[in-house]
Amino acid sequence: MALFARSAGKGIALSLVSLILLGIMPIISNLRAADVGALSFAFALSVWQVVFAAPLFVWEMRSGSKGIFSLDLSRREQGRMALVALFTGALFGLSTYLYVLGVENAGAANAAIAIQAYPLFAIFWETVFLKRRKTVVELGLTGVLLGALYYIGTGGTFMMSDLSPWFLVSLGVPLLWSIAHVIIKEELTKTPITPAQVTLFRVVLSTLFLLAVLVVVVPSGFDAGFSAVFQTMSAIMGLVYFLELIVWFYAVRHIDVSLASSITTPWPALTMVLAVPFLGDTIEAYQVVALLIVVVCIYGLTHASLRKGHQDTAIPEA
Repeated sequence: MALFARSAGKGIALSLVSLILLGIMPIISNLRAADVGALSFAFALSVWQVVFAAPLFVWEMRSGSKGIFSLDLSRREQGRMALVALFTGALFGLSTYLYVLGVENAGAANAAIAIQAYPLFAIFWETVFLKRRKTVVELGLTGVLLGALYYIGTGGTFMMSDLSPWFLVSLGVPLLWSIAHVIIKEELTKTPITPAQVTLFRVVLSTLFLLAVLVVVVPSGFDAGFSAVFQTMSAIMGLVYFLELIVWFYAVRHIDVSLASSITTPWPALTMVLAVPFLGDTIEAYQVVALLIVVVCIYGLTHASLRKGHQDTAIPEA
């Protein structure tokens, strides 16, 4: 018997909310104070994520939903899960930093499109570790998607000398996400862990990782990090990022990941629209063309994946 009643309507509605939250996140990130560095801001927003995630976690535990804590695990299993949690927490923490850094330097629109490269990395890990063969259609769409990303990374020139290193930094975000998702996928499918628990564990470990990096890398990093916590934009970004995570996890409990991902795919278009009035950015024709190609390729890959009975090339959210 199902643990909860699935509702396609709720799943679609939640996915649309996720699309909006994803679209505004790059704008919020670039609206932070100029004196707040990317690493400090990534740490600060992660602190706020913990602040917002903790009450939901406590409420859920008090309501009797034990989730992962209902399992009777051996010490060996506990140790393995702890290592998985620590490693993936570090990956998500680093991806948060690269997200802020990439959005700042590559531009909100370019970084948003770069983050849509998740299917490329998912396909790579599937091929290497799961030995899944790709169809001619999937390989063709992958090639076009690579070309579109290279096109926007070079500013629409296709010249290697024009390839933006900050666009490559932005590509690090979906790369790290894909590694973490491959590692934790088995844990999520074989344990009764709840969305609230997944969210809290992830943001706590990411925050601790970023704090350690901040203290080691940045002079007076501890002070800089906690000073950033009291910035309005870090609180807003933490809230929006937390809401996006929790909304996404609940959305995919009601509908397939592939459908939810298809609904959220156009979110960079919202970022482009908002970047003009809020950031004063100018959207170039090559960015619009690249985004359209990327969206078409992702829809094509999703459709091809569904036809084969696999849904792993869809785009899990951060």
